[in-house]
Amino acid sequence: MKPSEAVKPISYLKAHASEMLRDVAETQGAVIITQNGEAKAVLQDVRVYEQLQDSLALLKILAQSRKSVRTGRVTPMNDAFRRIRARVRGRARG
Repeated sequence: MKPSEAVKPISYLKAHASEMLRDVAETQGAVIITQNGEAKAVLQDVRVYEQLQDSLALLKILAQSRKSVRTGRVTPMNDAFRRIRARVRGRARG
């Protein structure tokens, strides 16, 4: 769907719901739904939504990692692997 066609009033959604669902699935685009001339919701393909959520989660992890590095809350890789190996060996014995 063209960006100029991506804004629809709620009345259009009510009258053309199945067509709009098909269009967003095929184009993997999004449609802004308005009510009384004001943007109220976004209609989006569920796979695109899931990809967006995954991307946001990765960005949060990246931001947290950067914060940990800035504040010095890091462990050298060799030390981290040494600790992991020790835990694994301890479990294997127990």
